[in-house]
Amino acid sequence: MFRYVSNVSELSHYIIKNFSCNFNIAVDATLGNGYDTDFLSNNFLKVYSFDIQQCAIKTYENKNINNVILINDSHENFIKYINEKVNCIMYNLGFLPGGDKNITTKCESTLMSLESSLNIIDKGGLITIALYRGHEEGKKEENAVINFVQNLPKEKYGVMLHSFVNRNNLAPFLIVIEKK
Repeated sequence: MFRYVSNVSELSHYIIKNFSCNFNIAVDATLGNGYDTDFLSNNFLKVYSFDIQQCAIKTYENKNINNVILINDSHENFIKYINEKVNCIMYNLGFLPGGDKNITTKCESTLMSLESSLNIIDKGGLITIALYRGHEEGKKEENAVINFVQNLPKEKYGVMLHSFVNRNNLAPFLIVIEKK
C-alpha cells in the first residue's frame, strides 16, 4: 500500500488538514456516503453538506452529528443556504458509491457550483475537487472543470492538479484551488 500515492480522497484530506488557514466553516458539496463530511466535521466547527439524493441525507442523519447541517439540494444552490464565508469546500464528483450509477453530478450544475464557491470561499481557503472520469458525465465534467480552473486569474487563485501518471487515462484526479 502506498502512503502518499493512495487515493484522491485521502490526498484531499491530507491537503486540507495541513494547509487550511482556518477551521471554522467547511462545505461538502457532495455528501454521498459521508466520508468527506465525517472528515470535515472532525476538523471544522461547522459543516454544510449537500446531496440531491434523499437516501444519502437520511443515512447520514442517523449519525446525529451536531456540527453538520445536511441539505437535500444540489451544490449549485450554495448561496441559498450559506450566507457566510467558508474556509474549505470539498467536491467528490461522480455518483454515489453503491447507489444508482445513473444519478451523477452534472457538468452544468458543477460549473454553477464552482462559480458560487469562488464567492463564498474566504481568503486563504481551499477548494478540492476529486473528479472521476470513468463514466460519460464524468468525461464531460473533466473537460468543463479543467477549462474552468485554467481560466481562474493567477493573481487571485493558485490551482494544482494531482493525477496518476502510471494508470489508465480514466483514473480519478484531484484539483486543488487556493484563494490568495
